[in-house]
Amino acid sequence: MYKEYMEYGNKEGPLLVFIHGGGVGRWMWDKQIAYFNEYHCLLPTLQGHGDRSDETSFSIRKNALELITLIEQTKGEKDVHIIGFSIGAQICLEIISIAPTLIRSAMINSAVVIPMKSMIPFISPTIKMTFPLIKNKTFAKAQAKQMYMDGEYFEKYYEESLKMNANTLINVLKENMAYSLPENISNSNAQILVTAGEKEKGLVKKSVRKIVEGNEHFEYFFVPTIGHGFPVAKPDLFNQVLEDWIMHQQVHKL
Repeated sequence: MYKEYMEYGNKEGPLLVFIHGGGVGRWMWDKQIAYFNEYHCLLPTLQGHGDRSDETSFSIRKNALELITLIEQTKGEKDVHIIGFSIGAQICLEIISIAPTLIRSAMINSAVVIPMKSMIPFISPTIKMTFPLIKNKTFAKAQAKQMYMDGEYFEKYYEESLKMNANTLINVLKENMAYSLPENISNSNAQILVTAGEKEKGLVKKSVRKIVEGNEHFEYFFVPTIGHGFPVAKPDLFNQVLEDWIMHQQVHKL
């Protein structure tokens, strides 16, 4: 039984599952939980993060399988909508691939689906060399700033960083960089919205187009003026976009 998750909102409402990114926690969805209080919201903790920091293994596929089980145990007859950020978005894609009829819609934020295989051999030595810097608050704040978490979320981000094992971080990065778009993704009839910030790295923006290409149920939206961190950088817009997508399969663009 999947234990490390929190439930919020109205348990009679449609089910929203918010999947956090690597190196952060379910707290990154605070603004979404406050907004979607008429929905039944599930916030899982991924392998090796937060209360699961004693785990050193991390697998996109295994996280997806865990969450499929959790959703099946929770959803009853309700519609299911999944929302993921970064590696959490990759896990969303994996869920859709493994269980193509499980969900009604998904919002995929900043997912990379173009493997960076040439970088993978450098991950372990680089992390082992730089890992002690995680305890340095100046370094941590610079890292947090890349995801707009250097403000009100910084202390939670810093606390999360201190909990994480070096081997977990290595596994998270390897999984992230090795991930490719599942070939059977188009088998799902779920309505999929793919988003990224306009200022994100080229690989992320290329990934957005790759995900939606040839999939008639998929749409995309590039968020003006921001980089990696749509849910935190512009929570009000994020919530409007997500609500419009859930209710109408339309994109609210400002």
